[in-house]
Amino acid sequence: MRDKIRQLVEFLKEVKAEAKRVSWAPRKQVLGATLVVLILVIIIAIYLGIIDLIIAAFMKAVLG
Repeated sequence: MRDKIRQLVEFLKEVKAEAKRVSWAPRKQVLGATLVVLILVIIIAIYLGIIDLIIAAFMKAVLG
């Protein structure tokens, strides 16, 4: 059991060291990309909602 804990601690140390070497994107770029994604998700959700309403109305008209 102690061996597993030592392995876990060593792994976490390696993860921390590797994270320091990562080249992170600037905060402004990350926020801009996040904003674009959120806007696209909202647009697609609205589009799919409208299509769903149209199909539901059509099905109701056809099936009664």
